[in-house]
Amino acid sequence: MSRFEVVTEIRAPRELVFDASLSVEVHTSSMHASGERAVAGVTEGMLALGDQVTWVARHFGVRWRLTSTISGHDRPVSFVDEQVAGPFRRWYHEHHFEAAGGGTVMRDVVEFSAPFGPAGALAEVLVLRRYMARLILLRNRHIKELTEAASRG
Repeated sequence: MSRFEVVTEIRAPRELVFDASLSVEVHTSSMHASGERAVAGVTEGMLALGDQVTWVARHFGVRWRLTSTISGHDRPVSFVDEQVAGPFRRWYHEHHFEAAGGGTVMRDVVEFSAPFGPAGALAEVLVLRRYMARLILLRNRHIKELTEAASRG
């Protein structure tokens, strides 16, 4: 299993950053390069505890389908999304939000396991861990830009 953390400092209120992080539209706009879109479950608006969404996207030239659920939700402190069906043997993503200095420190903790036994474990080490961390960084940069612009008015 692979695990990584990404910490992003954002000059915007914690509630705004939390809500943006649960927006289907914000997520899809942050992942436009892979053509990611919500195709089933909650496909627009804000995700809430117990909601499921099915995403499709193209990564490594292959179309992927992943269904996740919001399995934990404590606004504006944290939420959890985890895969219920999809390409990973396990996908578990904690989102933490801490008010700090008039802004927010957003901390993502991601744990995942690739399928395919030893070959999948090798792919995790050689490619997937770095690739997934870059996707989270890309998403967070988008959330940072949107929420900082909105908080400036």
